[in-house]
Amino acid sequence: MAIVEPVPSTGSDEPRRLLLRNTVNNEPIGEIEVQPAAEVQAAVERARKAQPEWAALSVERRASYLRRMLKVLLERQEDVIETVVRETGKTRTEAISMEIFAACDALSFHAKRAPKLLAPEKKSLHGVMRFMKKLTIHHVPLGVVGIITPWNGPFILALNPTAQALVAGNTVILKPSEVTPFSAHLLAEMFEQAGLPEGVLQVISGDGETGAALCEAEIDKISFTGSVATGRKVAEACARKLIPCTLELGGKDPMIVCADADIESAAAGALAGAYMNTGQYCCGTERVYVVDAVADEFTAEVVKRAAQLRQGDSGESDVGAIFWPNQMEIIESHVADAVDRGARVHVGGRRNPNLEGLYYEPTVLSEVDHDMKIMRDETFGPILPIMRVRDEDEAIAMANDTHYGLGATIWTNDDFKAAQLAQRIESGSVCVNDMTVTYGVMEAPFGGRKSSGVGQVNGENGLRGYCYTLPVIVDRFKGKNSRSFYPYGAKKDEGMLKAARFLFGTALGRWLS
Repeated sequence: MAIVEPVPSTGSDEPRRLLLRNTVNNEPIGEIEVQPAAEVQAAVERARKAQPEWAALSVERRASYLRRMLKVLLERQEDVIETVVRETGKTRTEAISMEIFAACDALSFHAKRAPKLLAPEKKSLHGVMRFMKKLTIHHVPLGVVGIITPWNGPFILALNPTAQALVAGNTVILKPSEVTPFSAHLLAEMFEQAGLPEGVLQVISGDGETGAALCEAEIDKISFTGSVATGRKVAEACARKLIPCTLELGGKDPMIVCADADIESAAAGALAGAYMNTGQYCCGTERVYVVDAVADEFTAEVVKRAAQLRQGDSGESDVGAIFWPNQMEIIESHVADAVDRGARVHVGGRRNPNLEGLYYEPTVLSEVDHDMKIMRDETFGPILPIMRVRDEDEAIAMANDTHYGLGATIWTNDDFKAAQLAQRIESGSVCVNDMTVTYGVMEAPFGGRKSSGVGQVNGENGLRGYCYTLPVIVDRFKGKNSRSFYPYGAKKDEGMLKAARFLFGTALGRWLS
């Protein structure tokens, strides 16, 4: 995530501009113009004009554009890697895994499966209704969709919802974070190269002013990924207009380590969950609860592995830079609060003194508790706090002691126990013996509970969330039954009562119905 500075204006009529600097070396990487409400509305009008022709294409035809985009992406992998690394400061390996590989998988998945998932569905009816009516479920595009994306996965988190909305038949207005705008512009450029018709995908640049204008514009849905505070504002704007929204917000994901867990694997999983993307992803491991019987062994293994991680601004490294200066302040305040309240620092606990950019050392803390910010508020950094608990029941209670509910992980060699524990965690998803990988499993609906969001992305639910589910009911008798609808009368009333007693009050009737 880049450092953002306002560009001094030379006149009152000149639009606001923002200068972006790299978090690794503070060098300028470009400027963007903040687009006002009038320009946002103009983009929506272009999208509205283009949408009927786009929606008239078959799902298979729309999917073909995703396949073309996949081909372009494979040809331009280095362009994406370079743009993402320059904007965020994440490691090259994470740019490849999160932004390239995951994007290829998303395009391939939606292109292959959307025609089936969005095809009309004939439904069998119950009881005597099956002899009278035919039901078909159609998935109709909503229209114009606004997609607002965050800075921590600037390419994949723009591409994935965009691909779903497009293949479902919508046109898209994409508003990226003002601190990582160039990945989204590259995405639009690549879709254009793939032949996407004009007006079907547009990118608008700007800060909160532009995002607010999009929420207030005449659109049909908002898909938002970002903070809880901003998500509430998006939800309020959508509620006023009575349009749907999908909100993928923050998380404080717990990891539970049972006494029968494979300790080496669990320790390795804790590091991957806490430090991937420098800890700056919504379903990162932000707190660990380890059963007392294995707490010392687990902590020692985590400390040993964390001490070996590499951090650097050139060459190969394991943990990248912090994407945003404001996030560095939050990380530092959370660690300071924990130390002041008695937490023990095993590894890290400070900015990296050997690097010039926004680097925070991968950190391991123990002797933490729920009075500390590090265990209650979203840290979004390379911090791994470990809390010793009496048993699995206490671990579940601690895991649920939060207003977040995005993801969770459980480490145990007992699959049955894992399934039982998973259902007790108040979370949008649970992964067993792995870091949280739900977003990367395209078949799985991904979303949060509590303050972590509303609705789901991916899977059948996510794709169909960009459609209106339209039931079409056809009368088998061409409407002839309607001739006897009126007049009402006692004879008709008694007939209906007898039918109810037979269908729902007798064994044969219940079998038929």
